[in-house]
Amino acid sequence: MSSPAVRKSPRRIPRKPVRGSESQAILRHWREAVPDDRFAHLVKDATRSLQRALQLRLLEYDVPFGHWTFLRVLWEHEGLTQKQLSDEVGVMEPTTFTVVRAMEVRGWIVRQQMATNKKNVHIFLTDEGRDLKKKLVPLAEEVNRIGATGLSADDLATARSVLLGIITNLANNLSAES
Repeated sequence: MSSPAVRKSPRRIPRKPVRGSESQAILRHWREAVPDDRFAHLVKDATRSLQRALQLRLLEYDVPFGHWTFLRVLWEHEGLTQKQLSDEVGVMEPTTFTVVRAMEVRGWIVRQQMATNKKNVHIFLTDEGRDLKKKLVPLAEEVNRIGATGLSADDLATARSVLLGIITNLANNLSAES
């Protein structure tokens, strides 16, 4: 018989000093090297910068960045099957299986079969998993505030509109090709 899984609780870890060399290199790239590079590259670098800032904050609570998206989905839609969770997060099922197992070991989720359908396993948050929301969402909000510093409400609304337009255009294009 195997031993019970050891639960690893999130804990606040002192933040390591962050060197800005990578961020500064991205800025130099956009301002000096290729200021007119493709828009997709600019969006990718902005995404990487936001993710890196959040990742550093999540580490303070010993939460891997890869678990963040899964937790966000489960905070909104508990009881999904692994397949549904994969679809919501946008990753392959083997990746979801690995993350779900890791989150289960940490005590953040439980997997349960429903009495009406023994085939599917549904994923539910534990109290500890639900409580993470109160700790982690403010970190993401902080990153968004920092990223938006110095930008007007109109600029942010325009950026949102432009990005949603791009997402819509590409989704429509993919639908037309299917």
